[in-house]
Amino acid sequence: MSPLNHVLVATDLSTSARNAAERAALLSKAQQAALDLLYVANPAPYERLKQVLVPDEDLLNRVLETAGEKVHALAAMLFQRYDIAPGVQVAPGSVVSEITRVVQDKRSNLLVCGAKGQSVARRLLLGSTVQRMLNRMLCPMLVVKQAPRDTYRTVLVPVDFSPSSLRAIELVKAVAPQAEIILLHVYEAPFESSMRFAHIDQDTLTHYRNVIRKDAVQQLAALSEAAGVSDARQVVVHGDPAWRIVEQEQELDCDLIVIGKQGDSALEELLIGSVTKHVLNESQCDVLVSL
Repeated sequence: MSPLNHVLVATDLSTSARNAAERAALLSKAQQAALDLLYVANPAPYERLKQVLVPDEDLLNRVLETAGEKVHALAAMLFQRYDIAPGVQVAPGSVVSEITRVVQDKRSNLLVCGAKGQSVARRLLLGSTVQRMLNRMLCPMLVVKQAPRDTYRTVLVPVDFSPSSLRAIELVKAVAPQAEIILLHVYEAPFESSMRFAHIDQDTLTHYRNVIRKDAVQQLAALSEAAGVSDARQVVVHGDPAWRIVEQEQELDCDLIVIGKQGDSALEELLIGSVTKHVLNESQCDVLVSL
């Protein structure tokens, strides 16, 4: 992937979205990329309010005007703090359609948004705009969970040896060129449960698992060489990928996970991959979803 040239922040003016805007400003400054802030107001709720409670033809315009003032104030703060001058766009319409349109018009190669639904309600995340954008994403999407304090230091890249693994590594090199890269492969031994059911002895099961692990270690070394990151730390663990990725993120003190939207399976092409969904929900650090 070439260096970033345009970063788009989709903001709803929440605290989470402010964190996303600050992270985007850090990235844009480091990469000398253009930065735009976009606020989209869906007219439907205001039309309903107008019909039921407030017969005011100017309601949506006032909402857009107020939002515009707040987005400009956010842009001014980013200029003062990061010495970067973002463009500002405020528009009515379908949130996902407008974001998609601007990504296309600006030829954005990174979309940044804030994570919502933390703590008790965090499972609402995947029912939000984030979920819908991931299903239609035209460029990599960074979901920001933490207030940024510095450039990314340690990046975890879960890989499954599919073509998306190489794309994810290339994305890390573009977005966080100075960060330590940790390549993680989580393997599961096929048919292990069937073997247990057939009462295969533990020594045989252990040998079977070790053979698969050895193959995974070799593939990971070959992948790191092919991706030009042979000095990256390489970690191979056994278990459920969804849980192991989050576990390793915390154990290795990572501040960014870069993960593919999908693997090779047909099911994952129809949905956001189940592993990616889990990581988005359960991780503590920012998550960058690659194409």
